[in-house]
Amino acid sequence: MSFRFPFLMMFTLGGLLHAETNAELKEQVRKVEMSFAKTMADRDAAAFASFLAEETIFGSNGKATRSAKQVIERWKPFFEGAQAPFSWAPEFVEVLDSGTLALTSGPVKDPSGKRIGTFNSVWRREAGGAWKIVLDYGCPTCDCAPAH
Repeated sequence: MSFRFPFLMMFTLGGLLHAETNAELKEQVRKVEMSFAKTMADRDAAAFASFLAEETIFGSNGKATRSAKQVIERWKPFFEGAQAPFSWAPEFVEVLDSGTLALTSGPVKDPSGKRIGTFNSVWRREAGGAWKIVLDYGCPTCDCAPAH
């Protein structure tokens, strides 16, 4: 029986020693953000809630909503009706080299596809490996001249 233990240790350690590249982490976060956005399109408030960290903070128009429970309550009206009032998709994804925090950002569009804002979200990788949103801030579109 002593031959099984070293094999098991090597297998377990091999699984723990696999280091994800930054590119792999970015792709994970991009997919998580897309799944999060799909909850709005699917009109699924319960699925939306599953992406929130308990201590999440959502902000817009200078107002912050603290905690998953309060965010869910504040967002409840957005899930009413057959058509989603807006959609979003990541254009920018960055992940710390530690693999613990990520930033996503991109356009928010109305049902006709017109850009009405920009979202900025910070994701934290939880102990089990799941990415949860901890900070989110939406802002209106900027009619600024492009940077040179």
